[in-house]
Amino acid sequence: MCLTGQDADEKFKVNWKRVAVTSSFGFGFVGPVGHFWYEGLDRFIRLKLQLPPKSARFVATKVAMDSIIFGPLDLFVFFTYMGFSTGKNVAQVKEDLKRDFLPALVLEGGIWPIVQVANFRYVPVRYQLLYVNIFCLLDSAFLSWVEQQKDAAWKQWFTSFHSLEERGGKGGL
Repeated sequence: MCLTGQDADEKFKVNWKRVAVTSSFGFGFVGPVGHFWYEGLDRFIRLKLQLPPKSARFVATKVAMDSIIFGPLDLFVFFTYMGFSTGKNVAQVKEDLKRDFLPALVLEGGIWPIVQVANFRYVPVRYQLLYVNIFCLLDSAFLSWVEQQKDAAWKQWFTSFHSLEERGGKGGL
C-alpha cells in the first residue's frame, strides 16, 4: 500500500502539546535529579567504595548502580507523570505502568548501559548529564512510542511473566 504525500502528512503530525509535556519532564525531573545523581554517584563510589576513578570496577559499579537505581526510578516517574499530565486517574496510571514499565525497562536495559560505559569512562562528571541529555532526546521519543503502543502484541510477551496467580494458576508448575 502506497501513501500519497497528502496521506503521509495526515498520518504524521507532531503533537506539540505532548512535546511540551515530555520536555517539561526533562527540565523538571531529569535535569535537576540527574545533576545531583551523577555528582553523588561519583562521590559515593570514589569516597565510600574507594574505587579509582575511570577504572573498570569504578565504571562497572557506576553503570550497575545507575541501571538498578536511576533507570527504574526514571521510568516509573516518566510513565506516572505522562499519565497524570494527560488527565488519567490513579487506576489508569497503574494500568499503564503495568503495561509499559517492564517492556521499557528491558528494552532500555540493552541500550543505556552501553551509553553509560562511555559516559562514565570518558566524560568528566560535570558534563555527564549533558552527554546523557543528548541520548535522553532519543529516549523520550522511544518512551513516547512505547506508551502510544497501548496493548501492542509485542508487549504481551513481557506481561506473560507476571505471577502464576494473575495467569490463573495456583501454585504448582
